[in-house]
Amino acid sequence: MLIAIFRQFFLLGCMSFGGPAAHLGYFKHHFVDSLRWLSISRYSQLISLSQALPGPGSSQVSFAIGVERAGVLGGITAFIGFTLPSFLIMTLLAISAHQFDAVYFAVITGLKLFAVVIVADATLSMTKSFCSNLILKLIAVISTLALILLPMLGTQIIILLIAAIVGAIWPLLQLSDLSQQTSSEQGKVNWVALSLFALLLGVSFIPIGQEFSLFAPFYQAGAMVFGGGHVVLPVLQAGVPTLSDDQFLTAYASAQAIPGPMFTIATYLGAQLNTEQPIIGATIATLLIFTPGFLLMLAFQKSWINLASKPRFASSIAALNAAVVGFLAAALYSPIWTSAINNVWHIALVIAAFAWLRMKKPPIWWLLLLFIGVGLGQHYWAL
Repeated sequence: MLIAIFRQFFLLGCMSFGGPAAHLGYFKHHFVDSLRWLSISRYSQLISLSQALPGPGSSQVSFAIGVERAGVLGGITAFIGFTLPSFLIMTLLAISAHQFDAVYFAVITGLKLFAVVIVADATLSMTKSFCSNLILKLIAVISTLALILLPMLGTQIIILLIAAIVGAIWPLLQLSDLSQQTSSEQGKVNWVALSLFALLLGVSFIPIGQEFSLFAPFYQAGAMVFGGGHVVLPVLQAGVPTLSDDQFLTAYASAQAIPGPMFTIATYLGAQLNTEQPIIGATIATLLIFTPGFLLMLAFQKSWINLASKPRFASSIAALNAAVVGFLAAALYSPIWTSAINNVWHIALVIAAFAWLRMKKPPIWWLLLLFIGVGLGQHYWAL
């Protein structure tokens, strides 16, 4: 059974281009329609839970499908299979990046412009999805301004706490049809998984040593990133200030260009943090950033329908999602825009590419190759 789970998810990990939304489409076609490992109603419940919890949405769903199929070992096997291809590619990119010298930095110039377009598109899409009324829009705006003025991990934590409290006190949305669903899979919260999540989060803030402090922010990011892979960029940048803007933006753009989960941004950054043993650094960072989301998924997988029917809980989740829109908007300004845009031609190119993406929805590969070509063209023109 575990071998079958690994094989199915490894194959999907090799071909799942397009980001989290596309991954969920692949999963439905493969595991619901073709293999019939679970029903469409159960699959929908797992998606709604992943959207309400911090962590990597599509990877959490893959983990949950594995748990449904073969328990916790099935979930771990699904994670390994789906993540392994992108882990290997990102590790190789991180190890070999500086062997290309001037050409590498030319490609970086193009990738930073590419990141402007992709993050702008993600910000607009998340705004439409998560800011459905005036209060939610106000939370997003305040979150943006606060992080531009005080770009620190502590600011992000405070914003999330305030947003959750505001949502609990002031109901912000109507209950969805989810509250009307029933499921034979309902059960109690898994307190062991939830307690382990909280224990590890508390330990991550204890200054145990230099190496520990370097990698602890990856667990913290995985525990507080609502909204998926796009939002992990500003959270990690606040938590890991020792790396440069170029390293963060290269990791982000590379994760966009390869199949598999975007949270393998951490793979690249972990290898960059431990240049003497990059594979070990990549492995530690990857495990730390995925673990909190999986623990939360395991904690609530059997009790989600009951929790989602509670107005104050659903409202808090809505407020948290609005706050992370602000995280992404602040990151779009700094470091993405400020480090990528150097002249009026960059502005014109980014606007044109953004309009093309929104109106025609070309494959992400086309945009990636376009901006790599721009970076290389600038390099050779300057010679």
